[in-house]
Amino acid sequence: MSQPTMAAGFAAAFLDYAVRQGAPRPALLAASGLVEADIADQDARVSVAAYQALIAAAMAATGDTALLLKHTLDSRLETMSIVGQIMHSAQSLAHAIGQLNRYLHLITELDVASAPERFELLDQDGAVWIVDHVAVSGPDYIMLEASFARFISEFRRSFPGATFALEMEVTYPPPPHAAEYPDLFQVPVRFNAARNALRIDPVWLSDASDFEPGHAYSFGIFSRHADGLLEALGRSDRLRDRIEAAILPNLHEGSLSMSKLARDLGMSRQTLYRRLKAEDETFAEIHDDLRRRMALDYLTARKVSVNETAYLLGFSEASSFVRAFKRWTGHSPTAYLDRGC
Repeated sequence: MSQPTMAAGFAAAFLDYAVRQGAPRPALLAASGLVEADIADQDARVSVAAYQALIAAAMAATGDTALLLKHTLDSRLETMSIVGQIMHSAQSLAHAIGQLNRYLHLITELDVASAPERFELLDQDGAVWIVDHVAVSGPDYIMLEASFARFISEFRRSFPGATFALEMEVTYPPPPHAAEYPDLFQVPVRFNAARNALRIDPVWLSDASDFEPGHAYSFGIFSRHADGLLEALGRSDRLRDRIEAAILPNLHEGSLSMSKLARDLGMSRQTLYRRLKAEDETFAEIHDDLRRRMALDYLTARKVSVNETAYLLGFSEASSFVRAFKRWTGHSPTAYLDRGC
């Protein structure tokens, strides 16, 4: 059975943070078994075991058992994973948690007890709880405390001055750094509880909340159409379809690496080039045509603006997208829609 993996962006960000706290970078990499190339791309995968070894080594080097917790409170999710952008584009707390459950495997693969989803939003007699169903034991509690810290830190940053968390319940006993919890979490914490849950202000379930999308990242890319296309492409044996399935989630990056794509497809860059040539295809043509089709889908659905479409397709400027759209269709995006094409 293969080892569970997680996004390399978390390992890279934590490593940088630990080094800033005085831990030696070469020693941390050696302890984890990682090399710089493993964490150069935030969307690459590293083993959860390697990440845990990195954390243990950093805590030992700094003498701070709260190091991961502090890093979580000081960092931004969107700088480590595309899931952060999804969360910030959500329309409500319930929507955000739904999206988090949907794309959680992009962050990490963890055991979620017997529940169908990791995070559950519960309203119990007016008390609103975010329940985390992840199964933890022993030193793994640090992943759980970081989970709740992530919710708290993201809301503190996005809604300064607003009350979000009210109290916490955790199944683990007081950790070595429990005395720092009041300053870090700033809410009462009950240890050795029956569940792992964070109680929040009920206003976040009402129309009176300040919740509003902070970024348009999830428009299109994570729509039903895109998910359906990914599923269909994933079932195909045709090389072009496999390439489109691999690059679609990263289309927003604009400049895509053929070498990375080849690795993702389990072949060398030279092999990918030869196979494309045999099918009379080029990577640039496939990339361009996928952009064209997705642009038409986004705009004709009228769910996103021209600027948002440009971002989703990886254009650094809307003007560059407009020029490409004219090349594809002979019209500007606005004129194309006005003509009812």
